Amino acid sequence: MTQKLKNIAIIAHVDHGKTTLVDVLLKQSGQFRDNQQVEECVMDSNDLERERGITILAKVTSVVWKDTRINIVDTPGHADFGGEVERILSMVDGVVILCDAAEGPLPQTKFVSGKALKMGLKPIVVINKVDRPDARPDEVHEEVFDLFAALDATDEQLDFPLLYASGRQGWASATLDGERTDMAPLFDLICDYVPSPKVEADKPFAMLGTLIENNPYLGRLVTGRIMSGTVKTNQSVKALDLDNNLVENFRISKILAFRGIERVPLDEAAAGDIVSVAGMTEATVSNTICDPAVTEALPAQPIDPPTISMSFSVNNGPFAGREGKKVTSRMIRERLFREAESNVAMKVKDGQTADTFEVFGRGELQMSVLIETMRREGFELMIGRPRVLFKTDEQTGERLEPMEEVVIDVDQDYSGQVVQKMALRKGEMTSMLPSGAGKVKMTFIAPTRGLIGYHGEFLTDTRGTGIINRLFHGYAPHKGPIEGRRTGVLLAMATGEATEYDLYNLEERGIIMVMPGTRVYEGMIVGEHNRENDLPVNILRGKKLTNVRASGTDEATKLTPPRLLTLEQAITYINDDELVEVTPTSLRLRKVILDPNLRKRAEKVAEAG
Repeated sequence: MTQKLKNIAIIAHVDHGKTTLVDVLLKQSGQFRDNQQVEECVMDSNDLERERGITILAKVTSVVWKDTRINIVDTPGHADFGGEVERILSMVDGVVILCDAAEGPLPQTKFVSGKALKMGLKPIVVINKVDRPDARPDEVHEEVFDLFAALDATDEQLDFPLLYASGRQGWASATLDGERTDMAPLFDLICDYVPSPKVEADKPFAMLGTLIENNPYLGRLVTGRIMSGTVKTNQSVKALDLDNNLVENFRISKILAFRGIERVPLDEAAAGDIVSVAGMTEATVSNTICDPAVTEALPAQPIDPPTISMSFSVNNGPFAGREGKKVTSRMIRERLFREAESNVAMKVKDGQTADTFEVFGRGELQMSVLIETMRREGFELMIGRPRVLFKTDEQTGERLEPMEEVVIDVDQDYSGQVVQKMALRKGEMTSMLPSGAGKVKMTFIAPTRGLIGYHGEFLTDTRGTGIINRLFHGYAPHKGPIEGRRTGVLLAMATGEATEYDLYNLEERGIIMVMPGTRVYEGMIVGEHNRENDLPVNILRGKKLTNVRASGTDEATKLTPPRLLTLEQAITYINDDELVEVTPTSLRLRKVILDPNLRKRAEKVAEAG
């Protein structure tokens, strides 16, 4: 069985064409009927993945090429979901590293490739999108080689096979001017170059849990590669943690194997294959599921620690409970702890009050995906501003903070402004190179807390033409104070509906953030003040009408379109004394203390203390 089995992962940066490539591999290997209706990006099965065009959850699929079964793992490309990628690499023996023919290897490619090379996995490099008008495949080939050298690749890994491809057109070729017919060169290369799984078929059953999910019919499902022995349905097994302690004993109720985009139940699975097993209640990711005779757990890949935290709390605003169905602290607590079970890059603990919870994760995108998922499930909750997690150096006692590597690609005209803004955020430039077509590629090392909220400002500064990529770099000494948001906010003074007339008259005070007719309450943020202080405003009065009307005395109010923030923009826009109220239908920004008198009193106490 193991001779005819290959396990590979596909690694690439966001939007370099991973999921599209997997679509083509599935179609060309005959996994679908001729008349079968298949959606585009079939592996992005989650609604959020389809809307955002990114892969959030790692997924496994399987194809048969000639007489070889190839298990393919589609991995997330964003650094915030890196926790998914790190574990998956323990299931595979080779990686297909996909690079955009114009953009070259970007931070996430570097991040995951570094981990893959360190584990000794064999790389196949595919330069994708060579049909782009701005493609530069030869230069990208050199950049990949330089990247591998910088990542301390072995001589064997540096001698990697290379293919040129277009996932959208469905072809791969060993040379730029070769035949452009199908993906056969990639299939053949995987079969010839990637080693078969190294397993011990004659030893007792052992499997390392790598992915976890909750199935409504089967309960908890743990996916992983069988490292030794065979497993059968109804077999009694146990789960061990990393320290060889018993987690639980249970009976395997179901074994599911990946066949195309479906899961097929098996009576028996052998070493080397990637399968999902059901029947456990407590076993989780990084646990070893094994025969009762096994005493030592399998080694698991360590997960990088969380770098930011956010507070999730019960909605206590005036409009609480009007739009959502799940509003109690018990429901929110259950949902967050369930998320922490299946997502090992995220941790949850109870907050300082009974209705507050602290959630720790990798970045704002990972957090916003969780919040968006929860609001679609009917939750109402309030979110605090992201805070970075500091560390203390055990030897020197120095305070350390998380740093990120930031790669920015901008038009030359905007580079000065970007450098200036990054300097204000304590970013240090490490390289600046022309990237062709009047663009410049700059690399910075900057503190995570300085980058919170920068993305929206960056897009404004570069007129929407810049590309920014961030990647966790490590911990470094604290960089000192960083200036936050420079402007105050406009606050509603009472509860009611915002009128177009009042919003029009308020435009000279700042930027409006609500539509006419929006229901507002006291202490809710309705705009950004153009000065540093917060300003309470009345937007509920409306125009006073009299019974004396004359032609031409009415001004036609032409309201500037308001600035409506997305969820990611909202959670990075707020200050420490503000919250985002999230419901299934609305996003509201508000002060933590709604009453202006209580707010002033709290400010005086804070100043005195």
